Amino acid sequence: MSLFRTIFQSPVGALPLVASDTGLVAVLWPDDAPDRVRLDATREQPDHPVLAQAIVQFAAYFAGERTMFDLPLDPRGTDFQRSVWTALLDIPFGETRSYGDIARAIGRPSAVRAVGAANGRNPLSIVAPCHRVVGSNGALTGFAGGLETKRWLLAHEQGQGQEPRLL
Repeated sequence: MSLFRTIFQSPVGALPLVASDTGLVAVLWPDDAPDRVRLDATREQPDHPVLAQAIVQFAAYFAGERTMFDLPLDPRGTDFQRSVWTALLDIPFGETRSYGDIARAIGRPSAVRAVGAANGRNPLSIVAPCHRVVGSNGALTGFAGGLETKRWLLAHEQGQGQEPRLL
């Protein structure tokens, strides 16, 4: 299956977007570890319909005009990982949940560490909002885009007027 790629210039950096003909496969970070989200070879195609739709929605999200994404999704992972990533989609804009909350939401209350691992491999950053997951005490914890970016995204969603910082 072919994968297509483009770059979206966002206030939190240049985000590589990857799509298949089925849907959005990945939203990566500028300095993403190559083994965090494993993908087959991609080819540049910014006019791919899924990527074009994603660009419009990301622009609206960062402009404060969109609170959720409406894109076909095609994430690659295990059944457990996909259940975690699906649960992320249920976290309301501007709110947070703990890893324990996500574990309970998927019916695996003792799988908190596994939820954390799956969250760390979330290929759909921002769309499946892993940045909205925090520690049980509310502390910001690991994030593939970096804690500064996580803080920025949460402040953006909570209307705290973060200034854009182009990377």
